[in-house]
Amino acid sequence: MKYMMFVCTDTEPETDESQVPDIEQWVAENDAAGRRLEGDRLAPPSAATTVRVRGGQLLLSDGPFAETKEVIVGYDILECADLDEAIEVARAHPMAWGGRIELRPFPGA
Repeated sequence: MKYMMFVCTDTEPETDESQVPDIEQWVAENDAAGRRLEGDRLAPPSAATTVRVRGGQLLLSDGPFAETKEVIVGYDILECADLDEAIEVARAHPMAWGGRIELRPFPGA
């Protein structure tokens, strides 16, 4: 089953960074196991363009749609047997310690 893994910042990160996993090792292990299909960092929210259509008119805004303290900073697409495996993969990601990870299954995947 495929999962979108949103990698986000958090206002309450882990304070003991001595046990935070290494991102390069996480990527290498999950790529080698075939669990990570794709992933990358994202440009900062200030680089975002929000696109909306209202009354048939195109409305563009610079920056994110909503002002929040937590932002999506990256993503990974995972291929896992089930949610339990996806949770274990996400749990080992460094941003699970310093940020937060959101997992969403692809419908019908």
